[in-house]
Amino acid sequence: MSHTRKPSRSLNLAPATRASGRIRLPGSKSISNRALLLAAMCSGATTLEGLLDSDDTRVMIAALRQLGVQVDEAGEGRVRVQGQYPFPIKEGTLFLGNAGTAFRPLTAALSLMGGRYELSGVPRMHERPIGDLVDALRTLGADIVYLGREGYPPLRIGALRAMEENKNGGAPSDRVRVRGTVSSQFLTALLMAAPLHVARTGRPLVIEVEGDLISRPYILITLRLMARFGVNVACDGDSRFVVPADAAYRAPGRIAVEGDASTASYFMALGALGGGPVVIDGVGQDSIQGDVAFADVVQAMGATVVRRAESIEVSGPVVARGERLRAFDRDFNLIPDAAMTAAAMAMYADGPCTLRNIGSWRVKETDRIHAMHTELEKLGARVESGPDWLRVHPVTADQWRAASIATYDDHRMAMCFSLAAFGPKGVTIEDPDCVGKTFPGYFPAFGDMLDGNAGARAAPPVITIDGPTASGKGTIAHRVAQALGWSVLDSGALYRLTALAVQQNGTNPDDEMAVARVAQELDVAFQGEQVLLEGRDVAALIRQEQVGNLASRVAAYGPVRQALLERQRAFRMAPGLVADGRDMGTVVFPDAPLKIFLVADVRARAERRSKQLKEKGFSANLADLLESMRARDERDRTRANAPLVAAADARTVDSSSLTIDETVRVVLDLWSSLGFQPQE
Repeated sequence: MSHTRKPSRSLNLAPATRASGRIRLPGSKSISNRALLLAAMCSGATTLEGLLDSDDTRVMIAALRQLGVQVDEAGEGRVRVQGQYPFPIKEGTLFLGNAGTAFRPLTAALSLMGGRYELSGVPRMHERPIGDLVDALRTLGADIVYLGREGYPPLRIGALRAMEENKNGGAPSDRVRVRGTVSSQFLTALLMAAPLHVARTGRPLVIEVEGDLISRPYILITLRLMARFGVNVACDGDSRFVVPADAAYRAPGRIAVEGDASTASYFMALGALGGGPVVIDGVGQDSIQGDVAFADVVQAMGATVVRRAESIEVSGPVVARGERLRAFDRDFNLIPDAAMTAAAMAMYADGPCTLRNIGSWRVKETDRIHAMHTELEKLGARVESGPDWLRVHPVTADQWRAASIATYDDHRMAMCFSLAAFGPKGVTIEDPDCVGKTFPGYFPAFGDMLDGNAGARAAPPVITIDGPTASGKGTIAHRVAQALGWSVLDSGALYRLTALAVQQNGTNPDDEMAVARVAQELDVAFQGEQVLLEGRDVAALIRQEQVGNLASRVAAYGPVRQALLERQRAFRMAPGLVADGRDMGTVVFPDAPLKIFLVADVRARAERRSKQLKEKGFSANLADLLESMRARDERDRTRANAPLVAAADARTVDSSSLTIDETVRVVLDLWSSLGFQPQE
């Protein structure tokens, strides 16, 4: 029995000796989500090139579309955003997952734009503080209510207070203070939303930072991007920022998103630990990202670093042969994300390594100080930690232990601990798919750099089969999976199960957040031909036309799609997966080596569905089915969230005049043409 609530998956990394190669980094998450929101808030259209395709950027894109912003994806990281201020849709419920780079800036922008919204996320997001940002926004006239614990999401945003009225009886302030010691995202959110406030008041806005400013390089990213969009902020050190009275965003036309410097840190570490050379393209000495300074860290530890304008090359010792890196005692306030990579590298140092000023780790995707302490000890390291510091003692050959590393639904935990592959025992990474937050293809790219570690060279292969309703996706997917000896994912069943559960428990189908909660909490299992909802076989019920129509409606909700995204990706297990649906190749498995877009004439599809229903004992009217199918096709093609379109690299297969066996053979032949052999 396979439960969708928490399908198990782990990745075994055998001991590795050397690492070398070249990689072009995916786009920076920090730049991507900032650029998306800035492009949405300005006048005119902006084309973003090299945009990161990840969970967090998908959350931002879905939210912007839900707010009425036109976002067109052309593939290969090219996205066109038609700026529209204020956003057309004034009310809504937004589910923002665990994307802090979406939640904090959107909270600020929406609260200063006017409208009524509810913002929520996954349980961990509701544990990440937001009180400092909310307090500052209230000073500017925002109406924000906590829907749960004081100081934490979820939030309700109401209409802006009138210019002449705030909670203290005066006009909204032109001066606001925010602490700099909790999260730089609070200051980033205020800065990005500040032009909305000055447009309303006609006066400059002064933002003052209390205490030390952590993660200063991320603020520099914000300021430089704002300048690209026409807003120049005057800075008095790190403590005072002045947004001018005439600040207004203007579309720059084109923005090229550079590679992600935080992701670069893992590949710098590969070169430093495995001899190298490892060449990292897409980020270099001209980068606007602070984490590019991690090159200084690996150099101080003994690696050789060559910096170029848009690339970095790293070579170093071969730690698997007993060579050691130099220990460090270092302040990581400016690069807290990349600091996690240094903590993993510390296991291979010649003495204890101390990471200081990393208190912001406590409020990230997980409590990273606790998580790193716990998992490093599993591998045999002696670890000490405090409120804002971590000390890691090196691990000798006889101390190393084989371990299964918990990743805490934190992408950086999974990527950092991949470096344990240079130990003599190997390592198991639990839930490796959590890297989808920033780099879905991380482990294949990591494995391609290693000698002697085929276990990491590729994630289990996936064949995606997308297409309109009744095109035969499910039947073909099951037959192809059977031929290959793989598992199968019927993603449509998850949406139909959500729709059926909504019907059965009386949930309002127009309440997106309520439907998303139903999707999150589904108690579902697949057992042979049975589809069990709360232990009851509902395989026949979910195929009813009214359930299918409701499934099409709820599938258009961004929060629902986000709630089911990771549940679908978790089905990716060895030896492989055949996944059918409507966005398997475009959203869920964009790295699938074979993507099929299965089509058929609408009349042929209606006749198939009529026959299918009659065989199951249900009545079916062909004319009604045709009308319903055409309407559903249009709805699927035009919905804002994950519309039904062929992936840029998909192979279109028209099954109108093909038998099931012939269609299966076409798919298997396409798979074989890629160098793989189907099993009979």
